[in-house]
Amino acid sequence: MPVIIFNLLALKATWFACVMGGATSLPWIGVVAVAVLVALHLWLSPRVWPEIYLLATVGLAGAVWETFLVRAEFLIYPSGILLSGTAPVWIVALWMGFATCLNVGMRWLKGRYVIAALFGAVGGPMAFYGGSQLGGVIFSDTATSLLVLAAGWGVLMPTIVRLGERFDGWPEALDQRRFD
Repeated sequence: MPVIIFNLLALKATWFACVMGGATSLPWIGVVAVAVLVALHLWLSPRVWPEIYLLATVGLAGAVWETFLVRAEFLIYPSGILLSGTAPVWIVALWMGFATCLNVGMRWLKGRYVIAALFGAVGGPMAFYGGSQLGGVIFSDTATSLLVLAAGWGVLMPTIVRLGERFDGWPEALDQRRFD
């Protein structure tokens, strides 16, 4: 299986583990799933340190963004909150899992910031809506929360795509030689 397809399928599996873990008050299931994904991603990475910087930076950005959403009462998470008023541990882990795709499965977004913004503005709220249907997150007001998520992801997605360009442990030349 090509590494790009595996990368995207692994992200989908960890998304599901995180959301279902959050929904069933077993948030550590998702955290462990992301830890396995991150370990595998770093093991396969041709250059590990840029990927570590990327994962840490995106994880921190996700923690700040999600904490804002919690404190502003746009989102309510049923479990996994370690400190009152902050993002749950599983959603921060999920941000790090998402970062594993930036230089692999979502590499095609590099340099396409308008497309990345549109992708984020549509895909971000869709993922959260799906998570709400599974019980992993609750919207205080669905329409308002989805609009805020769309605006935030519309800005965040091109920003983290740019971070992926800056911290790229998967240069295209190495991708082709190592995984074709």
